[in-house]
Amino acid sequence: MSVTAGAEGPTAGARPWGDVRRLLVERARVRRQPFLDTRADEVEQVLARLDSVEPAPWVEAFGALAEAHERAARGAEAAGDRERAAAEWLLAAGYWRVARYPAPTSAPKRAAHERARSSYLAAARYFDPPLEEVRIPFRGRAGDGDHVLAHLRRPHGLERPPVAVVWGGIDAFKEERRGDAYLAEGLATLAMEMPGIGGSPIVGAPDAERLWDPVFEWLGARDDVDGTRIGIVGGSTGGYWAVKLAHVRRDRIAAAACHGGCVHHAFTREWMERAQVGEYPFEFGETLAAAFGLRTYEEWVAFAPRLSLLDAGILDRPCAPLLLVNGANDTVFPIADMHLLLERGDPKSARFYQAGHMGPYRDAEKLIARWLATTLRAPAERPTVAASRGA
Repeated sequence: MSVTAGAEGPTAGARPWGDVRRLLVERARVRRQPFLDTRADEVEQVLARLDSVEPAPWVEAFGALAEAHERAARGAEAAGDRERAAAEWLLAAGYWRVARYPAPTSAPKRAAHERARSSYLAAARYFDPPLEEVRIPFRGRAGDGDHVLAHLRRPHGLERPPVAVVWGGIDAFKEERRGDAYLAEGLATLAMEMPGIGGSPIVGAPDAERLWDPVFEWLGARDDVDGTRIGIVGGSTGGYWAVKLAHVRRDRIAAAACHGGCVHHAFTREWMERAQVGEYPFEFGETLAAAFGLRTYEEWVAFAPRLSLLDAGILDRPCAPLLLVNGANDTVFPIADMHLLLERGDPKSARFYQAGHMGPYRDAEKLIARWLATTLRAPAERPTVAASRGA
């Protein structure tokens, strides 16, 4: 049976449910998106009972599991067990995240997304350093929202640390960007979403880089972070915006990292047809469409070429220091887009893994955090050659 149900119903040619379930189980066993805060055995038990990804039964099945962990979290809180309470709230948020996966494009999944947010914020009460939910004023165009919703965390012991502004792609929300790797490197983190996702006030569009202008201004006005040393990290589709900002807002940022992103080849019909049955389990094109205010896979395929940064002449412009990270065997976005970036404009840094989309996520995130911290350090903070040799 066809299992990919977009806004206009099932997509022709979608992979069979058995193949989808196999891909999901594989992801759960290695805690790959959307299973970052879940238990593989629990996921497998739920998937064994399902026979499709239709929203209502999907949300009901994973929502029941999330609610069980919510009850366990409240029980732990009543017993004064803070460590277990935090862990259970994160599990609850993780299962609500699976319930709304890949995106909240239906009523049941929108409800699941709100539950994921509330469970995550319940867990965040126990974070150290603490998490602050912030609303950044946004003055846009008619039809835009009026604020950017984001999460700010600051490392202990530093008065004005540099800032890593981090976001994911079409299915990764700020609640999946806790920022621990960056905090460990002495960076503050501001987790947000790319255009068309979660707390963004605007949908995706060829000029949606305007989303970040008030964010940079807001950081620059704070006295508890160094708004002159801003690094940005975009994951997956969000890497597209990191690359674009590195070129068109290089005066506002000190460094950028594109983790598994896209710039040109990914927007062709030929690639999209391959990616629709690649490593992404289901509804890939439909979820991309939703982020850009569209409804169907075909609408996305028709629209996507407008996003090419090569055709727009952007890749030959000067850019901020830019790190490219991905898996060489990516079937979500072509590694050819990373090669294209290396061939155009200013020199970049790069690290490619013999792996699929985004490479081994946790290892790659630590690498990005180290690179970003090194790049953002003021000259006086950088070790001298003598010091690095142990003198």
